[in-house]
Amino acid sequence: MKPLRFGVVGTGSVALRGILPHVTQTDVQDRLRLTAVCDIVEKRAEAAALKFGAEHSFADFEAMLDADVVDAVSLASPIGLHFEQGMLAVQRGVHVHFNKSMTTTTDEADALIAEAQKRGVKLVASPGEMLRPKNQAARRFILDGGLGRVVWAATGAAFGAYHENEAARQGDGPLSNINPAWYYKRPGGGPLYDMTVYGLHALTGILGPAKRVTAFSGMRILEREFRSERIQTEMDDNTFITVDFGDALFAFVYGSAAGGLNVGRASIFGTRGRVSDGRFNGAPIEYPGREEIESRAGQGELPHVTGVHRELPEAHVFEDIMQLVDWIREGKPTIVTAEHARHVVEIFDAGYRSAREGCAVDLRTSFEPVF
Repeated sequence: MKPLRFGVVGTGSVALRGILPHVTQTDVQDRLRLTAVCDIVEKRAEAAALKFGAEHSFADFEAMLDADVVDAVSLASPIGLHFEQGMLAVQRGVHVHFNKSMTTTTDEADALIAEAQKRGVKLVASPGEMLRPKNQAARRFILDGGLGRVVWAATGAAFGAYHENEAARQGDGPLSNINPAWYYKRPGGGPLYDMTVYGLHALTGILGPAKRVTAFSGMRILEREFRSERIQTEMDDNTFITVDFGDALFAFVYGSAAGGLNVGRASIFGTRGRVSDGRFNGAPIEYPGREEIESRAGQGELPHVTGVHRELPEAHVFEDIMQLVDWIREGKPTIVTAEHARHVVEIFDAGYRSAREGCAVDLRTSFEPVF
């Protein structure tokens, strides 16, 4: 089988430091070839294509699709563009990897999933947290009663000044002067879709789907500064959600402007103690190959992250892309499902609605936790 013709949409920080270096390594060229890059900043698209050896560059996504030079794409564009771009790709029969989050609303996710099923198109949405053996082991441990009666859980993340300070934003060339303003704009900005999404994928993957949410949300840092430019905040940057899993099992989920709790990706508390980051009360939960994986500080924990890929940033995104590639080429379905991604999106979507309306919101989506 010929390698997939692969396109990367959005040549910002995550694509430049992670996606593009991974997909252009020699060990994956038998499965995919980078044929095109796209960025609304034309000079950035051209510079990225030149640096990473893509034959085509585009400043317009529809032009990229119309050129018929890609079989699959990774959307590393601002999250608020994912639904529109994903739908355009699906309608042309192009398979899609979404760099978290898949969409910003449940209705958008519903529409994408339905259209993809109708057209036989495959969707994979980062982050594939349940590909990690330690999260699979934690789920088995809890289901087997190792934590006793599960009582509550917590996960979350904070912006801080991380995006303003990234190396890809400090230079003067088209690949090093990338403005982070979209992280603070509607739709798709804010720490939930960008950062909390990791922990919530892990938490729901381990505990299963939730039932309802209630939340408070608002804007705390009204203005940010990037290289002497003032960026006005438009999207909530301080959101605190109580998630109800049913039978009085609750979780605290936050996406904040600053600070953070020491909960790892997610911490789950029960009558026998705490499970967090693959550990029970500080001791590792056993699974095949654990000692070897931990000796590499977690690098190589994911099935496709071997060799040079262990040394490159954003290896988990590369893994999710390869899950899509294997699904397309070999017919091997992945556990990184669009349905799980939709459920996480709905928790965020319903959380914002709860904060606006001052009420609890029932969730209508679900997914099958599998591994």
